[in-house]
Amino acid sequence: MPITAMRGTELRCKGWRQETILRLLENNLENAENPADLVIYMSWAKAARDWESFDRAVSALMRLEEDQTLVMQSGKPAGVFPSQGTTPLVLMANGNVVGAWAGDDDFRALEAKGLTVMPGMTAAAWQYIGSQGILQGTFETFSAVARRHFGGTLAGRLIVTGGCGGMSGAQPLAGKLAGAAIVVVEADPERINRRVATGYCERISYNLDEALEWANQARGSQQGISIGLVGNVATVLTDLIARGVTPDIVTDQTICDPVRGYIPEGLSVVEAQALREAAPHDLKQKSLLTIAKHVKAMLTLKGRGSIVFEYGNNLRKHALEAGVSDAFQFGSFIELYIRPLFCEGIGPFRWVAASGDPSDIRLIDDLALDLFPADHRLCGWIRTARDHVQFTGLPARIGWLGHGERKRLALAVNELVKRGALKAPVAFTRDHLDSGSASLPHRETENMADGSDAISDWPLLNALLNCASGADLVAVHGLGNWGQSAGVTTIATGTEDASARLSRVMDNDTAIGIIRHADAGYEVAAESALRNGLDRAS
Repeated sequence: MPITAMRGTELRCKGWRQETILRLLENNLENAENPADLVIYMSWAKAARDWESFDRAVSALMRLEEDQTLVMQSGKPAGVFPSQGTTPLVLMANGNVVGAWAGDDDFRALEAKGLTVMPGMTAAAWQYIGSQGILQGTFETFSAVARRHFGGTLAGRLIVTGGCGGMSGAQPLAGKLAGAAIVVVEADPERINRRVATGYCERISYNLDEALEWANQARGSQQGISIGLVGNVATVLTDLIARGVTPDIVTDQTICDPVRGYIPEGLSVVEAQALREAAPHDLKQKSLLTIAKHVKAMLTLKGRGSIVFEYGNNLRKHALEAGVSDAFQFGSFIELYIRPLFCEGIGPFRWVAASGDPSDIRLIDDLALDLFPADHRLCGWIRTARDHVQFTGLPARIGWLGHGERKRLALAVNELVKRGALKAPVAFTRDHLDSGSASLPHRETENMADGSDAISDWPLLNALLNCASGADLVAVHGLGNWGQSAGVTTIATGTEDASARLSRVMDNDTAIGIIRHADAGYEVAAESALRNGLDRAS
């Protein structure tokens, strides 16, 4: 039986804080890539270790008191402990493995024994809101590329990229909203069809000639268009090179784990799945050969003038493993386009209506448009999202907000809940891709000014600080041997207690990101810390 998030005002739990967290867990499954196996996205990232663990977590949330804390260990409830009314209701540690055992093969072996899960970023933290969760980040990246390289617009430009799954499925809409003709190559046609059904992709094609014809027609009229092309991205990029076609932008969001997600050339999705079960080592070798071809094609296109970058999926890491010595000759989107925003605490902030009623989000849209200037990035995004973003699961909105701005919106929403203007509480969360909550040397923290790329103290400190601040849910995630991240959720219940929690969490969560970047030597972050009165203990 499919899992869907509860709607309405009826409570199954002992309070709205617990009920909202339970609905977020259910919402993960409602938006899942493979709900039967509890896989939310990445072909691997799970919301719970198994269905028994899921059922136990639901039961624990239903009986949880406000002075208790549920502890989750890699997708499995470990216990319910006495705490305080000001401490988190749920604490999570997911996928954390000691370094020497954190390599891809060792991690997969531990997962196969039922000892851990790959948490992704928002999957095991029950914070996933569907493709919209990454939509604005991808849109912001494409917009930054437009400002830096193309005079501020992508109209008439061609983007070619890979991946149309649970996270990467935001790419077609993001590219179109940025004004480009975007061709997203995906081996699994069902993934593209799902994005077409939800309005994230306009057209599906099985033929490169047809896809390019549609793209060129749109480019000629300076119109954005989103096209999902069924195929293998390594093959398609190689074909483009042979034809002399040089896209303006080339990037990628395919699942690059060579066993758990990547589809090698010559294999269908079904064939890859069969080989995954029968001979995972053989699948890995085939995948690495294709990844090498994939990245070599991207490097060739870069040499021909394409703007090329990785979107943080470890494509270059695996290509290096496959023998592509110059894999890192193109950079990560964070270092190239997003880090200046992180230096000011600006990142992907979102809110979810526990009521399930879209009118609650529309009312918050109106509130945000009143709170912030008309030319604020959030206001422009809300006006765009209202016309183009279809809700999936519980109605939610994402908007990039920085230090002070998150608190301003959250407190105003809490007041709406208090007055009864909203039908139920609202959960505030954010992607783990944020200013101070992730250490990923090939993404968020690549080429830090002080060389602190691999220092993972910062997400741990972020999680501890959010516990001290009174968040409702705090998660610490290990991401194999390539990263560490922290997630946080705080719920606006309309009470004075919620107001105090939101004030502390919203500001402290961004403040530690600013301080992290100031500590690394970024002058913009140091100026932001001074301007916002942050105490750097100096």
